[in-house]
Amino acid sequence: MDPTTYARHELLDALQRDPYPLYAQARQAAGLTFVPELDAWLVARDADVREVLLRPEDFSSAQALRPDVLPGPAVFGVLSRGFGQRPTVVSTDGAAHRRHRAPINRGLSSARVTALTSYATEVATTLVDGFAADGRTEVMASYARELPGAVIGRLIGFEPEDVPAAVHGGHRAEQLLFRPMTEDEQLAAAEDVLALQHLLDRYARDRRARPRDDLCSTMVAALAPDTGLGPGPRELTRDQRSELVSNLQNILIAGHLTTTALIGTALHHLLRRRDQWELLCARPELIPGAVEEAVRYDTAVQGFRRTTTRPVVLAGTELPAGATLFVAYGSANRDEARHEDADTFDITRPASPTRHVGFGHGAHGCPGSQLARTQLRLTLELFTRRFPGLRLAKDQEVVMRPTMIHRAPLELPLTW
Repeated sequence: MDPTTYARHELLDALQRDPYPLYAQARQAAGLTFVPELDAWLVARDADVREVLLRPEDFSSAQALRPDVLPGPAVFGVLSRGFGQRPTVVSTDGAAHRRHRAPINRGLSSARVTALTSYATEVATTLVDGFAADGRTEVMASYARELPGAVIGRLIGFEPEDVPAAVHGGHRAEQLLFRPMTEDEQLAAAEDVLALQHLLDRYARDRRARPRDDLCSTMVAALAPDTGLGPGPRELTRDQRSELVSNLQNILIAGHLTTTALIGTALHHLLRRRDQWELLCARPELIPGAVEEAVRYDTAVQGFRRTTTRPVVLAGTELPAGATLFVAYGSANRDEARHEDADTFDITRPASPTRHVGFGHGAHGCPGSQLARTQLRLTLELFTRRFPGLRLAKDQEVVMRPTMIHRAPLELPLTW
């Protein structure tokens, strides 16, 4: 890695580990602030964030997940053995977005979420039983990554034995695009992503032949409808398989990494403010409010990129066509113009999902937000009941993962 690239990555890491001071400066500045580390204009105020998200005709989602790190040529050689990236619900607008979102909405029907809630409760209880007698645990590994992985695996329709590999592949896909690595590390991550793509392709082709009551089957039927001609189901074309793999990978990653991050940051801030944890244990009726405050205060998905489709003026700043914006949900959620005493974590704050943009806003609002909230709610119910003496482990600094896509503690050692 050349010195200039190394220096940029160091600056990017520092920003991503704690972006909130930059956000505060940007909210006070006139107009927008250009951030070289992000190579983007920072949209920091709540009103401006909401405006961008409600104007997809001016602010395109096509580059919403533009990588922070561009992998080397050898990596593309590995990935060429898989399925090329296709547009997904995150990177489309208008009719294309509605087409990609419709099966996800159907897959997250109230009946399915209810069934998943029962399953999530069973999984959460089993996980806690596994370390309850130990008096300590590193909760990101023992619980926060395990529960959402199991739940999204169940939703998509994975066999239990395939869930660990799928979750691992999702983590590796994020690392490959958003973390600086050596070429050897990139190649190893690319092989893991390739394995994930082939796993997803196998499920898509199986559900075409033998549909079930799961999200994978719903997505196959919606994105690659069978004409019904011939004696049996028509095999998926290569283009259909590529689109399904991209969309299944997107829902897999969004479904477990975001909720993992949310569980980790919620527990961290509750225990860092000891009075908040003790209040929650004494008054479990505050748990729904604690969930909303956790989403607002340290947003799992800090933001997405948008690209201007024509010359526009935003917050008094003139932007040409093709300008890149980073639309910072995390900053909007700390905006004093929207949230009184915004930098304070307060579970007694009046709970209202519409008051924050922790799950997005407008057409791109997260379709899995209720499932994420449900998993955090049952986690807080379970942990406050089982571990009222829960504490952060002494003398172990909590370090945040340097990414804007799924903000979470690297590790969170707890004792009780």
